Amino acid sequence: MKIAVIGAGAIGNVAAGYLTLNNETVYLIGRPRTVKMIKKNGLLISGARGETRVNLEVSERLREKPDVAILAVKTQDVEEALKDNLAFLKETCLLTTQNGVRADSLVAHHLPVENTISSIVMFGATSLEEGKVIHNFDGDWIIGKMFGPNDSSVNALQALLNNIFPTIITDDIRGMKYLKIFVNANNCIPAILGMSMQEAFADPSVSRISIGIWKEGLGIVTKSNVTLTSLPDFPLERLGGLTAMPIDEAAKIFSGIMINLSKEPLYGSILQSIKRGRASEIDFINGEFITLAKENALESPLNQKLVEMVHEVERANTFFSKEKLLAETEKLIP
Repeated sequence: MKIAVIGAGAIGNVAAGYLTLNNETVYLIGRPRTVKMIKKNGLLISGARGETRVNLEVSERLREKPDVAILAVKTQDVEEALKDNLAFLKETCLLTTQNGVRADSLVAHHLPVENTISSIVMFGATSLEEGKVIHNFDGDWIIGKMFGPNDSSVNALQALLNNIFPTIITDDIRGMKYLKIFVNANNCIPAILGMSMQEAFADPSVSRISIGIWKEGLGIVTKSNVTLTSLPDFPLERLGGLTAMPIDEAAKIFSGIMINLSKEPLYGSILQSIKRGRASEIDFINGEFITLAKENALESPLNQKLVEMVHEVERANTFFSKEKLLAETEKLIP
C-alpha cells in the first residue's frame, strides 16, 4: 500500500515516521525548506517513544497516485494542498485530520465525499524546526465518515492506523469534532503569551480564562442545538462538571491537568504556527464559537477578544504579558 502524508508538520511527521517504521511505503509532502532538511538529515522523532531518525521519501508535491492520503495540513491550508496535488487524489481514500469542523466541507468542493474519511487526533506532537518533531504523548486516532455511514474503507483504514496508534471508529464524528474544539480552544492562551502549555496553565489565574472559554462555548453550542459526543479520553461529563463548579475551584483542577500533560514542553498548534511564521488555525477553533454565535444571534465576547489577541500576535510578532492578558479578559469571563 502506498500512503501519502500531505503536510510535514507535527501530526504529519509523526504519522509518516511511524508508518515508515512499520514498513509501509510512505511519501511525505512538505514545504521546500522542510523537504530539503529531511532529504539531508532524515526525520528526527523524539519524545514519548524515545528518539529515532527515519529516512523516507519526501517531496513538495505528489508524483503518483497513493492508495491512501492523509491530509495533515492546517485547515487554512487545505485548499492549497488539494489544488497542488489534486490530479493524484481524485480516486484516492483521503483522511482529514484537521481541528475544528470545516475541513471536510472544504475537501468536498474538490473530491467525492464517499472517498473522504474524517478523523480526530488525540495524541500530542510539537514541531518547531523543519525535520524534527517531538511526540509529546500517546492517544487514540478516531475515524469516521462525516457525510454518510461508515463502510469497508473505514475498516481498512482502521487496520492500517492501528499499527501506529489505537484507532477507534465512531458513527458520530461530527459530535466528537465539536467536543474536540473545546479541547483545542485553550491553545490560544499559550499562543498569546508565547509560553508552553505547562508554563501558561501553571498559574490558576490564567486557567480561569480556560474555564471561561468553556463556559461561553458550551452556552453557545447548547443554544445552537449542536450535539456534543464524548471522546475516549475527554468525556462530555468533564466539560459539564468543570463548567458547573465555582470557577476558582475548576481552574485549580484544570491547572493540575495541564501541567502534567507531557514531560517535554508542549506547544499548542496555534503557537507552533506562530513560531514558524505562519497563520494559525484560530479562526477554525475559537472562531467556530464566534461563527455559531453570529448564526444564532448570540454573543461571544471572551472568545472574540482572544481571537483578536492571537491575530495581533500574528501581525506584530510580539507576545502579550500575563498581566495584559488577565486585564483584557477578566471582565469577559462568564
